[in-house]
Amino acid sequence: GFTDISSALEPQKVSDMLGRLYSKFDELSRELRVFKVETIGDAYMAVANLVEDQLDHTKRIAEFARWAIRAANETLVDTEDPGRGYISIRVGFHSGPVVADVVGTRNLRYCLFGDTVNTASRMESNSAANQINCSAVAAELLMQQAPLTKMQARGAIPIKGKGEMHTFWVNVTPTEELVNFGDLLGVPRCSVTLS
Repeated sequence: GFTDISSALEPQKVSDMLGRLYSKFDELSRELRVFKVETIGDAYMAVANLVEDQLDHTKRIAEFARWAIRAANETLVDTEDPGRGYISIRVGFHSGPVVADVVGTRNLRYCLFGDTVNTASRMESNSAANQINCSAVAAELLMQQAPLTKMQARGAIPIKGKGEMHTFWVNVTPTEELVNFGDLLGVPRCSVTLS
């Protein structure tokens, strides 16, 4: 995991690795029109249906997640030592209400608030390497927005701070080319992903 990589590499190499990976994620976010909220260490938070109305927000996040795994799996941990292999990530997402705001007066940051963010984080931490885990709420929306998506129920699993939740593995096969989604009318939810 990231802790092992951080202890094995010099800080500059960790920074270089994350810079290369997050640049790929940033390009994906532009192409899929998913909004990058922030990065905190090895976590990349993105959201759909926040800055523009997107009826297919959960489908976008699922596609972003799948392409992000592919991008990570094509990114070397250390370009000077290819033997260290490629990056593996865990991904999780949830859909629900959030509030976006800039808080404080110094070192301003755009932040998302709400239980949706916490639940998305828990979906990520309960995922597995190169897998996408989502909540039942997100799974239901994904089936409405992308009915051919393959999902596997994980059953009820204990989620820190939430109790037992039903979660799903998402096995989205990305299209050969990224889709340029048109403008759509909105719904009052957004999907948040953390990787």
